[in-house]
Amino acid sequence: MLPLAIDVMSGDSEPREYLAGARRALADDPQLHLLLVGGEAVVAAALAEFPAGLRPRAQAVAASEVVAMDEKPREAIRRKKDSSMRVAINLVHEGRAAAAVSAGNTGALTAIAHFVLKTVPGVERAAIISALPSAHGLTHMLDLGANTKATPLQLRQFAAMGEIIARDVYGVVRPRIGLLNIGEEDMKGHEIVQEAHALLQASGLNYLGFVEGDDIFSGDVDVVVTDGFTGNVALKSMEGVAGLISRRMREEFQASFLARLAGLIARPVLRRAAASLDPRRYNGACMVGLGGIVVKSHGRADGVAFARAIATAATAARRGLTTHIAQAMQAQGTNS
Repeated sequence: MLPLAIDVMSGDSEPREYLAGARRALADDPQLHLLLVGGEAVVAAALAEFPAGLRPRAQAVAASEVVAMDEKPREAIRRKKDSSMRVAINLVHEGRAAAAVSAGNTGALTAIAHFVLKTVPGVERAAIISALPSAHGLTHMLDLGANTKATPLQLRQFAAMGEIIARDVYGVVRPRIGLLNIGEEDMKGHEIVQEAHALLQASGLNYLGFVEGDDIFSGDVDVVVTDGFTGNVALKSMEGVAGLISRRMREEFQASFLARLAGLIARPVLRRAAASLDPRRYNGACMVGLGGIVVKSHGRADGVAFARAIATAATAARRGLTTHIAQAMQAQGTNS
């Protein structure tokens, strides 16, 4: 496999977190090679501290600019042609990298990826997909923020791409697909979801119909389809609730001597539960439908979370994600 291009400068965290994630990813995967894209001095200093056994599998690629988290996408394309984000995606376009990973501005990443890599035939807009924990394993949800609006046809295309991810990357034999709505009844929802519902019913996909927010975690569907605005609000709400529960649990187990004692007894169970629900384990969302692989990391990712995003990119590259989507979309003719 070609190296992965890693943007180590963009995002809410310091570059040292992303570089720590790169170092961890190299240690976890002996076959992995990385191109670390960023400020020359920053990357060189980090590489000097990598263990000797890891250093041959990491290479610095200089980039003189950084796309800010509040930068407008159009400005990022026009004025930041040597940004770490743009250089990483260019490396994929040039065939020097198998995938790009960035924790930067979602709007700018989406715009630059579309501009440089374009979409595969049969796909109007790329979508961001990620795996989320559910009662019986994982639920794959898209779009999580690439497109604030989506047409019925685009939602139909998202469903087809979600099926490919769940089947070809995660091994779900016949993925069950649901369209996120305010109710499960056929008459509910606005015109766009109603039209998308009709397209999905006639699609030949394993479409179960409308699902509600709680179905994301029920395990009753494998793929949940929605527009990027709704998907991103849902994702951030999940993260907020997870953080609230974690804080409340810590407070309650510190409330009294008996509570602390109960916490000590329950610690092994609580640790297993916390590990299985740790958002860092699910960091790294593929931007599917592009002519190359791009993975979006959470902007505030620490080294553990960023390493997970890199591992997601490596899995997508090894399993030929772009080729699978291009072939399936062409066969299904979803742009007709």
